[in-house]
Amino acid sequence: MAAQFRSYVWDPALIVAQMVLLQAGYYGSLGLWLALLGTLGSTGPSLQQVFSDEILGFSTPPGRLSMMAFILNALTCALALLYFIRRGKQCLDFTVTVHFFHLLGCWAYNSRVPSTLTWWLVQAVCTALMAAIGEYLCMRIELREIPLSSAPKASV
Repeated sequence: MAAQFRSYVWDPALIVAQMVLLQAGYYGSLGLWLALLGTLGSTGPSLQQVFSDEILGFSTPPGRLSMMAFILNALTCALALLYFIRRGKQCLDFTVTVHFFHLLGCWAYNSRVPSTLTWWLVQAVCTALMAAIGEYLCMRIELREIPLSSAPKASV
């Protein structure tokens, strides 16, 4: 078998570990953004801000801060894709997986599928941002020139 440049080996344990790491990073950074932005609105982070679809909205300050936290979290998770996934071709897969598990978490927390249009729009925008920026960052790393040393080799 000939060696291939950057050959991909099927490794289910690695994929599951990456999914768990990315999901933990998603909720960890979302909690940090909610805590930081909560100081502006003098509200503390809560599970309702993370999982409730009714809190997101343009009409209330907590709703706007929560939407801002989700958008900033998408940018933070794009950096997580760069550091933990490192493959541009896999960014969309992992992004959709993270948001699918978030949908399942919201469904379990509320005992119903999220029904507000704002929640679906925020999740769609966050998915698009996280995937596009993550893929852009990973592709920049993948397309870097491979440095070739022109220094003479030392003979042994």
